[in-house]
Amino acid sequence: MRLPDMPLHDPFVVADERTRTYYLYTSNNPSVSGVDGTGTMVYRSHDLRDWTRPVVVFLAAEQKEMWATDGCWAPEVHEWDGRYYLFTTLHNEGRPLPVPPPNQWGTPFQIPAYMRGTITAVSPSLLGPFTVVDPARPTPPENLMTLDGTLYVDPSGQPWMVYAHEWLQTIDGTMEAVRLAPDLSRTIGDPVFLFKGSDASWLAEEIPGGLPNQLPPYVTDGPQLHRTPDGSLLMLWSTYEKNVVGRDGAISGGYVQTYATSESGSITGPWRQHRPLVRDDSGHGMLFHTFDGRLMMILHRPFEDARGKLYEMEFAGDELRVLRRRADLDGGG
Repeated sequence: MRLPDMPLHDPFVVADERTRTYYLYTSNNPSVSGVDGTGTMVYRSHDLRDWTRPVVVFLAAEQKEMWATDGCWAPEVHEWDGRYYLFTTLHNEGRPLPVPPPNQWGTPFQIPAYMRGTITAVSPSLLGPFTVVDPARPTPPENLMTLDGTLYVDPSGQPWMVYAHEWLQTIDGTMEAVRLAPDLSRTIGDPVFLFKGSDASWLAEEIPGGLPNQLPPYVTDGPQLHRTPDGSLLMLWSTYEKNVVGRDGAISGGYVQTYATSESGSITGPWRQHRPLVRDDSGHGMLFHTFDGRLMMILHRPFEDARGKLYEMEFAGDELRVLRRRADLDGGG
């Protein structure tokens, strides 16, 4: 298989040096995996051009007494302490969360919220099967509506889960982080606020004036942490532009890949926002190195019926730059 033929939303690559194999994880799609059910599947390649048909490595319905079985968004796999850990986001609309009443000083209407959050599952193999660590609840606090949890390990060796706090609960979506236990099985202490979606000042440059309808909320998606060669800490993340006026006068826009850097080099920031890396309804990207040392970014485009797109990248101090699009690998488009 090649990337133009591969359904691929929220892509995540593990470049396994031991087998010289790229493992590309995404949500299960029965049309290509041949397996029904909400879960995670993985494609494999030795050259980023030709890929195997995917195999399913996790199915939510096979887990015992799971708090949720819908979603399985944004899967990613990390090696930790000799085992492999899968993070993926589930939700359960049948388990609502409390919503404050509307009032003139806050949200003027109620937005329903329900349990959503990233679960942790473990396996001795990159090919699974992965078994959920705690079937009773998501890893972040269960009273928060969150998604897209990722692993960050600070210089002291402390693991963290960094996640997006849903705009459905906050209106102005945020990025937050919480410490994890050494075995990644639970959180330690309270979450830490990192930044909010509206901190990306370039969004304000695009908003048309003089419209009677209210602005859409600020979305935060897809945090991915990376330490640059000069020691800077960088976070890729995605949101939606606010530059298109619909027939009803409402403002919308395409998905966009952007990033931020921590001015202190610490996960707690403060975080400085940069201009987008890729627009055109593209996002949820992550960075990895090829076996010949090239820095690559993979993301999906478009948001609906997505496919994987590859870019060669470079660091310039605490900045990240696109060198070139690898249409020879992803088929263009």
